Amino acid sequence: MWDPDKYLTFADHRARPFYELIARIQAETPRRLVDLGCGPGNLTAVLADRWPSATVEALDSSPEMVDAARARGIDAHVGDVVTWKPQPDTDIVVTNAVLQWVPGHPDILRRWTKELPSGAWIAMQVPGNFDGPSHTLVRELVAGKWRSRIGEADIRPSDAVLTPTGYADLFDGCEVDTWESTYTQVLTGDDPVLEWISGTALRPIKAALSADEWAQFRADLAPALREAYPRRADGRTWFPFRRVFAVVQVS
Repeated sequence: MWDPDKYLTFADHRARPFYELIARIQAETPRRLVDLGCGPGNLTAVLADRWPSATVEALDSSPEMVDAARARGIDAHVGDVVTWKPQPDTDIVVTNAVLQWVPGHPDILRRWTKELPSGAWIAMQVPGNFDGPSHTLVRELVAGKWRSRIGEADIRPSDAVLTPTGYADLFDGCEVDTWESTYTQVLTGDDPVLEWISGTALRPIKAALSADEWAQFRADLAPALREAYPRRADGRTWFPFRRVFAVVQVS
């Protein structure tokens, strides 16, 4: 279950890559724009403001997130990015920090380039830190002490996303701009990295555990994360976070 309030705890950190992503979209008067994985709708509203004449289509797999988006006035719907197909007038598709959850998403991106009209834009951004301590420590804990209890929880592997070159190779014949950025995010609090990943990467683990088990899992993980990401004397914690971007104009 997604927790919109937990997700929005770090709204500023999560929004920065989004703004850098959509800045590369050169569409002027799109007919329809689609936000796939709209979350609580705070960034969908930014898309609607930038292209006010466009029809806005928003969907998310989480009913909780869709409810939060609707509370902001977004006409959001529960849907699956895997089965979504564009309407004929779709000129922009944005998917922000979503496709890392979708095994085989490179094939989906290729399919979209065939289904979208010529000149349409695809803009995607995914976390690229699955080989960082924040994720490797989780996988080690799940594979060890918690293996029998967590079982098939959806833990992202180290190769859950491609490199910028890997994404560029997907889009034959299209105009492609891919890049990566590593943000040194400034977090505060006693266990800020644990709080950060609790709203995203740890969500499937939380769903697989009882409340008491979830509290114990966090207690087991917290010391390792504190060691990997030590708190400075001034109370701040540096959290390097790599992001991978692609903006594509369909030929």
